[in-house]
Amino acid sequence: MRKVIKLSIAAAAISLISACGNADQKSVELNTDLDKQSYALGASMGRYLNDNLTQNAEIGIKLDQEKLLGGIRDALAENVQLTEDEIKTVMIALEAEVNKRRDEKQKELTAAAKGVGETFLAENAKKEGVTVTESGLQYEVLTASEGAKPAATDKVTVHYHGTFLDGSVFDSSVERGEPATFGLNQVIAGWTEGLQYMTVGSKYKFYIPYDLAYGERGRSSIPGYSTLVFEVELLSIAN
Repeated sequence: MRKVIKLSIAAAAISLISACGNADQKSVELNTDLDKQSYALGASMGRYLNDNLTQNAEIGIKLDQEKLLGGIRDALAENVQLTEDEIKTVMIALEAEVNKRRDEKQKELTAAAKGVGETFLAENAKKEGVTVTESGLQYEVLTASEGAKPAATDKVTVHYHGTFLDGSVFDSSVERGEPATFGLNQVIAGWTEGLQYMTVGSKYKFYIPYDLAYGERGRSSIPGYSTLVFEVELLSIAN
């Protein structure tokens, strides 16, 4: 019940904030600490709820602001037209619809990402200097060197720069200014395989299909079916 009530309050507050945003209002005076605390709480809630409104609009759910404002007014006047059970039923249905549309939107995004990745890799494989392995991993030698190659059980220290196909960066030790150390059997399959082709001092560019990266589900800020691009410099090997 708690979750349902929170969603109901959020929906009403979102509408109220949106409606009020179009009105010609005077600035709130903040003279005391209590004024500032009250305002800060309201501003924090308003930003969160406005983000929620935007996300719901993106999946095609736009609540009727007048009806929502009517619900707020009726609640303040203790004259709500629906029973508690009716409110609960309606809000459960709304939450289910939100979840359904979010799932549908995510499926669209992941399907698009899969198609874009497959098209990119097919074209990239034709480029001079790009090697395609049996697993589907693609790599390009940016800087060659002579030296030892790591085994799958070795620990390595590298500098890397990871981007999506559009060039946007999702992770980069180069930008952080600090190399990363890890076991080759503790990372994504594309890295485990790819770094075993490298010698210390070399720099490669890897094009990693989703099934050698984070798969269909993705992780954190990396969507499912994402093809990833990494520039990797192998600094050292520790057995």
